[in-house]
Amino acid sequence: MSPKHVVFKKVSKDKSVAIYMAKRDFVDHCDFVDPPLLFLSPAVYVMLSCTFRYGRQDMDVMGVAFRRDLFVVTRQVYPEMQDKDKLTHTKVQQKLLHKLGDNAYPFFFEFPDNLPCSISLQPSPNDVGKKCAVEFEVKAFCGETQDEKIDKQSSVRLTIRKIQFSPENTEVAPFADMTFEFVMSEKPLHVKLSLPKETFYHGEPVKANVEITNSSSRNIKDISLSVEQVTNVVLYSNDKYVKSVAKEETDDSVPSGTTLKKEYTLYPLLAYNKDRRGIALDGRLKHEDTNLASSSIVKQEVLKEVQGMLVSYKVVLKMMASGEVSVEVPFKLMNPKSEPGKVWDEPDDMVFEEFKRVYLKGVVYGDDDESPTEA
Repeated sequence: MSPKHVVFKKVSKDKSVAIYMAKRDFVDHCDFVDPPLLFLSPAVYVMLSCTFRYGRQDMDVMGVAFRRDLFVVTRQVYPEMQDKDKLTHTKVQQKLLHKLGDNAYPFFFEFPDNLPCSISLQPSPNDVGKKCAVEFEVKAFCGETQDEKIDKQSSVRLTIRKIQFSPENTEVAPFADMTFEFVMSEKPLHVKLSLPKETFYHGEPVKANVEITNSSSRNIKDISLSVEQVTNVVLYSNDKYVKSVAKEETDDSVPSGTTLKKEYTLYPLLAYNKDRRGIALDGRLKHEDTNLASSSIVKQEVLKEVQGMLVSYKVVLKMMASGEVSVEVPFKLMNPKSEPGKVWDEPDDMVFEEFKRVYLKGVVYGDDDESPTEA
């Protein structure tokens, strides 16, 4: 049986415009970003936007909304600016043109290389409205000009996601080697914390090696390790969220004059952090599950302020001597690089996954909250 490939479909309320997308995840390869390939049937304009939101959509302080469009580009699709028969189409576009007929118009956008990846802060179960997030959206709409007010009845919106894979050649093994001295103790405490590699993949356990040489007169106890996620909101504010996403508390101790060498395993998974407010996530596509936010990789020439939010991770080792002693090592948490040519090379068949609006107690969901059903 031929494999089926999902095409995402969404139709405007008045049925005047529909949008079809072969995928909703677009990869930042650092030197280029996968272009969104889209189809409209029929349409006038289409818009790609990247928006930073900080707080609820209706939040307004002294007339200033906590929202900023980091990137907006609009293109006219119909009437056509160029004969589509003379354009070079991908295999997916060719198949969709054959399936959808003459009222389908293929086109694509190019992502600028300075845009951030999709990311959001997880709200608590009681939070309502838009959360703090960097979001990408494709919007198709009908109108006399692209600058006129968009009629919601004749427009359709679909959230997409910009993600980043782990870069190559990251086999540096990070470590921290520190010495602590105490009052009334002739000899010091020596602590080394190391990781086997710099980059770990989502779902992969993080193994940390601890070496403690306690030559001091203090007894070491209450040893614990944690993975901390650090999220810096660099646009509009300098807020910093530090959240422990994995932790192991032990009964291990290192009496004076002894040593300890041990490997500990930590599991930084979203499954263990459900409903925890302020945890940074890779952009969520409503009906799909996601994972903890990937580490931010910012190109040297790009201003950090336009990235919205920056995420980093570190392993923190803590212990009690006369007071608390801590050592930390940074690392990257990323998505593994996908195999080239795996998606949409030879689509033998396809199925449409349509997002339909759900009516609940007089509230219409669908423009922002997609509820997919297979067409």
